Amino acid sequence: MTAPVVEPSQSLSTEEKAAVQRKVLSALTTGQIVGGAALASSVTVGSLVVTDLLGNTGSGWAGISVATTTTGTAFAVQVLSRRMRRNGRRPGLQLGYGTALVGAVIAGLAVEARSLTFFLVGLFLFGSGQASNLLARYAAADLAEPDERSRAIGRIVFAQTFGAVGGPLTIGPAQSIGQSMGFEKYTGPWFVAAALFVLAAVNTSIRLRPDPLVLAGGVRAAGSKERLPPVLTSVKMILAIPKARLALLAMVVSQFVMVAEMAMTPVHMKLHGWESLSPYVVSVHVAGMFAFAPLVGRYADRVGRVQSIMVGGGFLVAAGLVAAASSYHHYLLFPSMWLLGIGWNFGMIGGSALLIEAFDIDTRVQVQGSADLVMSFCGGLAGISSGFIRSSIGFHMLANLGDVVAGVMLVAAFFYLKVNGVPRAGRPLAP
Repeated sequence: MTAPVVEPSQSLSTEEKAAVQRKVLSALTTGQIVGGAALASSVTVGSLVVTDLLGNTGSGWAGISVATTTTGTAFAVQVLSRRMRRNGRRPGLQLGYGTALVGAVIAGLAVEARSLTFFLVGLFLFGSGQASNLLARYAAADLAEPDERSRAIGRIVFAQTFGAVGGPLTIGPAQSIGQSMGFEKYTGPWFVAAALFVLAAVNTSIRLRPDPLVLAGGVRAAGSKERLPPVLTSVKMILAIPKARLALLAMVVSQFVMVAEMAMTPVHMKLHGWESLSPYVVSVHVAGMFAFAPLVGRYADRVGRVQSIMVGGGFLVAAGLVAAASSYHHYLLFPSMWLLGIGWNFGMIGGSALLIEAFDIDTRVQVQGSADLVMSFCGGLAGISSGFIRSSIGFHMLANLGDVVAGVMLVAAFFYLKVNGVPRAGRPLAP
């Protein structure tokens, strides 16, 4: 495929650039709502499908569903990022949503066939939808002014609120409709997710024009022989810059802790006879993840991205402390999962904006893909290990281990501020 002609945004007037940015944000917002609904509904169902297929609700393999999805995300973000570097954001996002559509269909058919192998294949491909939603936050910042990047990212993260909160609430109706049509109990939600990914792909294809990365000058010029560096090289670039290193740590820890605790929450509730409350707990969790994103973005822009990371670490620690007591008072899972979502929000937005700030447009896309690959891979490790941790030493100890990991993020941000004296995001940051 021929690379698009680069039309740098510098050729646009301030008013024209602002108008394009509004159009881009509108298209990305719609995609996040629809894609978020598809992804959130699967979070609750995936682990339940695995335990159902294994015939043992106490199995340590319950977390393999989230692990497989996040591993698929890790693989997809690198593939999609490379496509974006060559052709722009729109082709990359389309490929991600299209692949996720195929994955959702395979997962649904696998539930019908009661095949764990094919179900995991479907989940791996399904992770491409999450990859598209993750990379969309960077697309929102392509044309944003430097002191407005966190707010642009926050708006896109916020857009997932409507889909992510509503998505789990469609599980019951989707299951009922599917069963009335002769399908298995857990089949319906996957076919609904497939339909939602169709809408997300169509929205991106039609409305994400012009392409923000093309306008920003981040796409290779037509005919360029440039070879994109391997992932390891990009990771080394991140680790060589202190603020980029902190940004990656914040994103990895936020994702790791969130995935580990959230993956086991539906299973933990089912084992204690609270399965009927799972969709509502998940909705509260994703509300914490997304609903306050505009305020978090504004905080990160005005107060500081590093300060946002430190606040995120504090929320994640608080979430683990409350979750550890939920075995005795199951309603504590509502505030715990809300705090978990808020902590993820601060860490992800602060970390993403700080990573963007650390690199110029020529290298930004490749390091974004590599950072999200590392983040998603670590999320996969969290998903697979969380099941064994919960089954061997309990959900409360899983939450306590999450506190330890989150504490590392909090302390790292504190010492970065102490050493560099960063006053706020709008002023120059140390390297």
